Amino acid sequence: MWTDDLHQRRRRSVLFGATVLLILITAGVVLSAADVTAQERKPVVLSDRAARVHQAGVLFDGHNDLPWEMRKNGHASFDQYDIARPQPQAHTDIPRLRKGGVKAQFWSVYVPADTEQAGTSLLQTLQQVELVHNMIKHYPDVFELASTADDVERIARSGKIASMLGIEGGYSIENSLSNIQRLHGLGCRYMTLTHSRSLTWADSATDEPRCGGLSEFGTEVLLEMNRVGMLIDLSHVSADCMRKSLKVTKAPVIFSHSSALALNSHPRNVPDDVLKLMPSNGGVVMVNFYSKYVIPTVQLEADDTQRGSIHDVVDHIEHVIRTAGIDHVGLGSDFDGVPRLPTQLEDVSTYPLITQELLNRGHSETDIHKLLGGNILRVLRACETASHSLQ
Repeated sequence: MWTDDLHQRRRRSVLFGATVLLILITAGVVLSAADVTAQERKPVVLSDRAARVHQAGVLFDGHNDLPWEMRKNGHASFDQYDIARPQPQAHTDIPRLRKGGVKAQFWSVYVPADTEQAGTSLLQTLQQVELVHNMIKHYPDVFELASTADDVERIARSGKIASMLGIEGGYSIENSLSNIQRLHGLGCRYMTLTHSRSLTWADSATDEPRCGGLSEFGTEVLLEMNRVGMLIDLSHVSADCMRKSLKVTKAPVIFSHSSALALNSHPRNVPDDVLKLMPSNGGVVMVNFYSKYVIPTVQLEADDTQRGSIHDVVDHIEHVIRTAGIDHVGLGSDFDGVPRLPTQLEDVSTYPLITQELLNRGHSETDIHKLLGGNILRVLRACETASHSLQ
């Protein structure tokens, strides 16, 4: 799920930078190699080989906001909003999930940050959890709830889509460690520590800091997540929160839907020094598709109709591979949680084109299978092992 909270305060300075850049380009002073390359890149065409490679892997996406897309549009019933039929106004439905070869999915049970002030964060999160459970019950031939990495592989082999839930915003636990266990028991297998606003115990990437990254209570939250076997998700948190969390955790972390700061200096993205910590931690960065996180921020602030393309997303994937290693990258689309997507990544049917472009760039089938799902399955198992040892 995207946010612009702090960006509204930064817009004036960003627009100034965009204006300067536009003047330079108009004068013929600036025309980077990246600009030329972007113009020359051709659409990706799926081959039979890429389709086979894609199908042979276990595509496990880190973040899909279909539950919130339904809720914000007033749909709580799958009789009313039948995803077995095409839903062209959204990014996700069953026909396109099948076409995209999705075999496992973290469904986000996001609720807005302002529910913290209203005191309804947990209640609304539980309602979102119930919506996902109802989806699984309504389409039992398509979805099955998974509790472990072994479950994911078994369900995927059966032809169904293994489904886990991801909490998006630590305010959902309402400052109660016991709610971590409660939500884990309902199928939630990760929690994003913050969303658009900083908490008293963890700082957001898009708000002013409140606790220097991570507070003492924040440390308790992370250790309890380790104990129960819930993945720590560092998407949306500040760089200081990322670094402090990596020092605290006893298990690998994930970034369920984040891209590379080196390619786009948006604060939601992961800096290189943190990417370089992934091998020692064992975690995985699941690359986000949202245009604003993929295309340089100044360009988008000047013209927010720019979408970028699948090539830009694969650039982020390759940067994570170069900086963190092939064992530490995955896909976290953010479908149905963002207003703008790159060309050729418009919905959940398009994942095979990523496999094609990776093959085009010389990546092996083994490495492609790691980033499609092998890496996040390894992290899940490591989290389960850490939980058993801590208990």
